[in-house]
Amino acid sequence: MRSAADVLGVRERAVWRWLAAAEQDEAAAAVPGERAPYYGRFAVNDEIRALLGLWKGNVAAVHRELAARAARGEREPPPSLPTLHRAIRRDLTPGERAGLAGGEWAARKHDVFLARPRPWRNQVWETDHMQAPVRVEVDGRARRPWITWFIDCATNAITGVAITPVHPSRESVLAALRSAVLREDAYGPFGGLPEKVRVDRGKDFLSRTVTAAFDLLDVTVEDLPAYTPHLKGTVEGLNRAVESMFLAALPGYARQPRPGKRASRPKDEVLLGFEDFTARLLAWTSWWNTEHRPAPLRGKTPLEAWQDDPTPLRDVPAADLWTFTLEDAGTRTLTTRGVRFKKRDYVGPWMTGQAGIQVRVRFMPHHDHRIEVYHAATGRYLGPADLADQATDEQVSAVRRARAARVRRLKKDLEASQRERYAAATQPEAPQRLGALTAVQAEAELAQASDTDLSDLALPDLIPPAAPPAEWRTPPSLATRTAPSRPAPIPSDPAPIPSDLAPGEPPEPPELPEPPAQTAEDGDAS
Repeated sequence: MRSAADVLGVRERAVWRWLAAAEQDEAAAAVPGERAPYYGRFAVNDEIRALLGLWKGNVAAVHRELAARAARGEREPPPSLPTLHRAIRRDLTPGERAGLAGGEWAARKHDVFLARPRPWRNQVWETDHMQAPVRVEVDGRARRPWITWFIDCATNAITGVAITPVHPSRESVLAALRSAVLREDAYGPFGGLPEKVRVDRGKDFLSRTVTAAFDLLDVTVEDLPAYTPHLKGTVEGLNRAVESMFLAALPGYARQPRPGKRASRPKDEVLLGFEDFTARLLAWTSWWNTEHRPAPLRGKTPLEAWQDDPTPLRDVPAADLWTFTLEDAGTRTLTTRGVRFKKRDYVGPWMTGQAGIQVRVRFMPHHDHRIEVYHAATGRYLGPADLADQATDEQVSAVRRARAARVRRLKKDLEASQRERYAAATQPEAPQRLGALTAVQAEAELAQASDTDLSDLALPDLIPPAAPPAEWRTPPSLATRTAPSRPAPIPSDPAPIPSDLAPGEPPEPPELPEPPAQTAEDGDAS
């Protein structure tokens, strides 16, 4: 039979010592083996906490700092290093030690989080953007696409997803929202309007267009505090699951371990096209909803959990949903040139005979090639309007290449202008800037810079200002740039009033000089 000492993994006399301590003090029975507090025992104070935060949890560095302060006479000598280690382990919790060493994120790993009760379907959705760690070929360039999706918190079903080749926008959120709400054959049985959607303060989810769409659909938006991913754990878990269960096996995975000291991508690596990547991701989404059995569902698939839930669904017609998820641009007048929007004309075949009416323009964000037109008074849908005189694909590609070249050139110039070099120092000395110029080079660069300064192009000496009054103190640099022959009167001093005037009596007007006598020649000329 195993003894108590064997079970606890200590020696037998240690167990007898604990029992003796418990007989003397009942509080010792709660923490067997811990030394009872006594007078003079070293304890962690605010100074030790501040030093632990300063040295990022390095106890040896804290001990050296305490010893240095004691040598300067600022405090008493510190205890030994093992005593300091024991005091920190005894007086600070694991979360406090991790927080002093790594900050709040490290301390949060030692916290206990409550789990929300499992709701009913469509009670709460969560949404998020995720940049896929996979390089995909987009127009001849390798890019990492972004995924925007909605997930139902009750059944773990992915209700809607949208993939963007580059940075997402409010258009990505609206596209994913439409695929999440619709329950047609292409979108599966999942969908309907949720009661609430949790977002993480992203500017795309809180934009005016997206919030207006949620208001029209009678959906509450719960804006979570910043840097709190644990408050939307369902979608965060989906972000982690899609990488480990799907994205890690795709070609072009950016976090794949590479052999060698410096991880470099193979030159002959073949990347997926954006269309192929989208098809594979949608297929994985279907597998997740119909075959995968998440642990919180207790052996059910998201589809089975969705079908077993009797909660009624709120559906929206596809036409109304399309209207609600468009951005409103206000009213316009339909002219003979079509509808004017963003300084461009949009036309459609249905506009024949409609010139002069007031219309309301709605558009999908960033889709500049087409707008949707509605009657301003009745709200009736009139039809789409396409951009007139639209450039060809070759012209658009040429413009984009020219813009990209200009951006690269400007970036290179800015980096060159901001690059500064200093001499390496081996002794305490002032920083020494490197980069010598000749006098000719300096004058040429300053002349080029002065040509772009409008203040240097001005000509203040073309019409010199009038000379200031004599009693004013004028700097010599300004006195040389005035015309001394035209003294300016002092506007602040009033004209002198004769002393013989009665109070309130206006002064006489000054005498004007007599005109010169008119000669006979002047009279003949007149």
